[in-house]
Amino acid sequence: MAESPSISGSNFRSVDRAYTEIVVVRHGETEWNAVGRIQVAARLSREPKISAVYSSDLKRALETAETIAACCGGLEVIKDANLWERHLGDLQGLVLREAAKVSPNAYQAFLSHRTNQVIPGGGESLDQLYQRSTSALQRIARKHRGERVVVVTHGGVIRALYRRACPNNKPAGKVLNTSINVFHLFDGDKWTVKIWGDVSHLDETEYLASGFGGDRTSG
Repeated sequence: MAESPSISGSNFRSVDRAYTEIVVVRHGETEWNAVGRIQVAARLSREPKISAVYSSDLKRALETAETIAACCGGLEVIKDANLWERHLGDLQGLVLREAAKVSPNAYQAFLSHRTNQVIPGGGESLDQLYQRSTSALQRIARKHRGERVVVVTHGGVIRALYRRACPNNKPAGKVLNTSINVFHLFDGDKWTVKIWGDVSHLDETEYLASGFGGDRTSG
């Protein structure tokens, strides 16, 4: 059991080595979400100390990660290509409403509920995305045991992480831009979800002292 230290920004240190707290953030990409990036960064800067910031190196994720890192002590963003969004093969770069006409086979594969269905043109299956995403998060957790880190990534990756932590097939629901999702990764490969889909920072009225600090929504 962790002690209950006061939350004091950059002075916060975890003493519980049993797990890693990973704050997974979905990127912001539109002009509106530029504001969201600032709000999520401001929120995380007021929460317990962040030891590291990891990100997909795709632009929309990296910009969000850099905003967070700058607000959380000027950390350097660690780029990790294993945090990329699912590769869509022949659909890559297409607007979804055009995909059915441009590449119908790939489009049907994308809509498939079979988790082992790859997308023609070098695209990934959901199982491949799951393996890549969960392995990446597990590596980060092992490197930062007892610490709190941020990972900025994409909706498909976050849904895969949720599937790993909640194997009972409970629907993840929509993963909103700049949403905060907190995972605890324990020794022995046990995962739990502590916070899911939190966008309370977008109303600029409150922030969440999650996990190590604890509040009404954390365990």
